[in-house]
Amino acid sequence: MLLAYPFRFLVPRRAAPEAAVSTAVALLVLAGAAGLVPTPVVIALAGGAGATLAGVRLSRLAAGRPTAPPTGASWRLPTIALDAAVVAAGWVAAVQPLVDAGQRVVALLGSLAVAVLSVAGLRGLPARPSAPARLRELVEATGPTVGLTLAGWLLLPVDALPAPARLVGAAVLAGLGIAALGAFTGTGRHPGHPTCRGGVLLTLAGLALLTILPPASTGRASLVAVPPLVLGMLLTALGATSAVTTAGATRPPGPPTTTWPRAVLPASVLLLAAGLHLGSGRTPDRTSLLLALAAVPPLVLRELLRGGAEGGTERPAAHRRAADHTIHGREQQPPWQAATAESWAPAADVDPTWPDSGVAWSGPGVGPTGDGPGDRSALLAALAAIGDVPAPAGALLLVELHGIEGLGPVAREDALAEAALRARAVVAPGDLVTTCAGPGFAVVTGAGPVLAYALGTRLLGTLTSPYRLAGSVLRVQASIGLAEVGGAQPADVLRQAELARRRAVQLGRDRVEWYDAFLEEQLVRRLDLERELPGAVARGELDLVYQPVLDLTDRQPVGAEALLRWRSPVLGTVLPAELLPVAEDLDLVGELEWWVLDRACRQLAAWSAGSRELWMAVNVTTRELTTPDFVQRAAAVLAAYGVPPERLVVEVAEPRVAADLSTVVARLAGLRSLGVRTALDDFRPEHASLAHLRRLPIDLLKVGPDLVGAEPTGQPPLIDVVVNVGERLGVEIVAEGLESPIQVEGAHRAGCRYGQGFALSRPATAERVEAYFEEFPSAYR
Repeated sequence: MLLAYPFRFLVPRRAAPEAAVSTAVALLVLAGAAGLVPTPVVIALAGGAGATLAGVRLSRLAAGRPTAPPTGASWRLPTIALDAAVVAAGWVAAVQPLVDAGQRVVALLGSLAVAVLSVAGLRGLPARPSAPARLRELVEATGPTVGLTLAGWLLLPVDALPAPARLVGAAVLAGLGIAALGAFTGTGRHPGHPTCRGGVLLTLAGLALLTILPPASTGRASLVAVPPLVLGMLLTALGATSAVTTAGATRPPGPPTTTWPRAVLPASVLLLAAGLHLGSGRTPDRTSLLLALAAVPPLVLRELLRGGAEGGTERPAAHRRAADHTIHGREQQPPWQAATAESWAPAADVDPTWPDSGVAWSGPGVGPTGDGPGDRSALLAALAAIGDVPAPAGALLLVELHGIEGLGPVAREDALAEAALRARAVVAPGDLVTTCAGPGFAVVTGAGPVLAYALGTRLLGTLTSPYRLAGSVLRVQASIGLAEVGGAQPADVLRQAELARRRAVQLGRDRVEWYDAFLEEQLVRRLDLERELPGAVARGELDLVYQPVLDLTDRQPVGAEALLRWRSPVLGTVLPAELLPVAEDLDLVGELEWWVLDRACRQLAAWSAGSRELWMAVNVTTRELTTPDFVQRAAAVLAAYGVPPERLVVEVAEPRVAADLSTVVARLAGLRSLGVRTALDDFRPEHASLAHLRRLPIDLLKVGPDLVGAEPTGQPPLIDVVVNVGERLGVEIVAEGLESPIQVEGAHRAGCRYGQGFALSRPATAERVEAYFEEFPSAYR
């Protein structure tokens, strides 16, 4: 629930324990560095905390059933081995700081046991990368490792450390850096393996630092070993969990694989270290030259392996022709002809909705020539072909067109054909353009992410230009979702692009949205809201809180505003800013607003029974206000609870009244004829707003705190203008959102009669607000 876990948007719920342990360990290290906690105690507590959490994770994994387990129970023994490794690492961390140098053989044996158990666990994890893949990873990591070792050698102080210790320290630092890079930027096909492998390396590096650094009892240098040790144990557990739970199934969607840090960051660190070394006036020594020369063979071997891999991917001529046919559409045919011949198919000839994406795509054999590529398998093959090449790069763009749904079949097909021609004119000759049954299509490009985004922008421009069809002009909108290939599974890329496309639609269309993990979390939240909101009224999950409105002259309460809250047992407390857009899409706003009006009038009747002359403000949307029977229904609610009409204030937001201004004016006038007071909320002193103000029959005008302060140019605050206009029209001004005494005083000084905000009183339940009212001798209109 949101209240129980307020930081779910910063840290995913599943990683909350790791975040808590990491925070606690960081505080412990800081306390140890400041001398508040003895160094051996810090190391023992931190190692124990990391080993406990990682051990619990791995124990549960070994005892449970993963979502998609591999055949048999081969994953249990490796998990148990990794569990034993992290427990042993925690034991070593607890014991080693407490023994003297002569007894460290016990700790060394423990570290060796950690290494053996970790290797056994890593080798037994399911769906391990192939031996050639592991060899390529090892060779590709060797060069950056040597480079980081050279950087560490250049940066470590010459006088403080002997040469052997300096070289070992540089190698350990390099191993830490490469392990971190491998853990966070590993291959996208098996994300658990590089994470687990990096965790093991970090754990062993932490134990090595504990061994080579001075004893913890003599200083604080050993604290350096704590972060890699704890982080390594946590990453080992997380990586093993990911490797086991995704084996044998399509892995859960995640952020696209990022490969550039592995090439850029080590080189950048080395250049910085070399610059600092030379800038200090020192010259390269023999070790520096040897390390620089040692980086050359891995680079040569990497290129040889890459060339061999490219050669190994050569397929027979028939296979190459089949791949070309998939990507380009048809052999020996220009792209323009391929687009017109293959692109669009009648809606009757479509396959069912794709799993995991929600998009229906045209099936095979529906094109004019019977071999069009507009099916899911062809698109998956194209994505897989990009993902199989070394250093994969590419992107998928899902395009949805808006505005052609209501056309007749012939006009709709003409518009789609024209859109296909425009798309083909923009994309590269080798890009795949395949169509869906609905108003849209997909583009698979081999370009990198930046160029793919530029392609999406060009597509947006060409697709939204006016269409001339049968003598008429048609204007359409487009929403484009973009997802990187980057070695990810094709089905994952499809799902990510579809989520990005949905986000583009939600944000107003005519835009390109790039997939990221936070976007997916937002969309999942949105889907949860859409699933849970229907029936919330019937289930009694809605609630009201009330924020008092005070007279700024004597600070006496004069009324309250009813604010909606959805107390969902699944999602926690949902505020109107998140709730109302979903309700509008589901056409539930009317149901919610009439519930609010009914509950607010019932509460107002209870307060009025105590002889308190207070008003109750209720917000309504222009959509509901303009319904033909709104005034009659409001009168019925007032009569049902015996509430005097003048005690009710109906608020409508000013930015939305322009769409149907004449009807809004008529409804507000109808409410005032009943005696109900009306208010214009969220007012902005713009020319159009001032014009609306002259026409709207309102009693109260609500302005935000931004109008109270002086302008940056030194001009008087705009609230003076609003107050003057309000006085001429006989409208009282309510300053809302006041959060500081300065804003309260500024609003009062400017002439605002009423105010509300946190600086005056916070929203609260009816019982708390009633108790607040009891503190005042009288409350009046």
